[in-house]
Amino acid sequence: MAPQIPEEVLIQTYRATIKPIYAYISRRVGGDAGLSEDLAQETWMRALDAWPVRGMPDEPLAWLIRVARNTLVSHFRHVRPDLIDSAVLDLEAAEFSPDSEDRAAVVSWGLARLRRRHADVLEAFYFDGKSVKEISKEQSTSERAVEGRLRRARAKLKKQLERLVRPPARRTRTPEGRTAHASQTRTP
Repeated sequence: MAPQIPEEVLIQTYRATIKPIYAYISRRVGGDAGLSEDLAQETWMRALDAWPVRGMPDEPLAWLIRVARNTLVSHFRHVRPDLIDSAVLDLEAAEFSPDSEDRAAVVSWGLARLRRRHADVLEAFYFDGKSVKEISKEQSTSERAVEGRLRRARAKLKKQLERLVRPPARRTRTPEGRTAHASQTRTP
């Protein structure tokens, strides 16, 4: 049986980790404060369930980040975000960033459906803002290998996200010969 964790140690650990956990979650849900608070709370509840039985890990923040990631994956496997225009999901565009609530929810939803190795490299790049060079250093691999992983992971993510893309408006010809969106045409 694990030794009893003193309450003051738990409080100290909570105070030291809650802001980084909240920030980690918030980036991945596009700043949705309510959802970020709920998922951070759920992450800490899991710690309070596990630590008295297994003991506090040597690196509580790393443990909590992993649990927060799993909590996010679980959340996005059960929630389907609203449809989104394909123009805002150009993953290859240099200016693409999942910084809005809609984009972050859609990207996180897609990441929850990828293999972990693909999701990890995309999370590091898009949500943690790490460069290819930084990721290659962390993974002890070449920048070229990371670029290849990013390319393959983006392709997998793009395939998942196609399920959420709003179809473009249909265009039709008016009696006068002009092009109009289907929603703009009237039937006599």
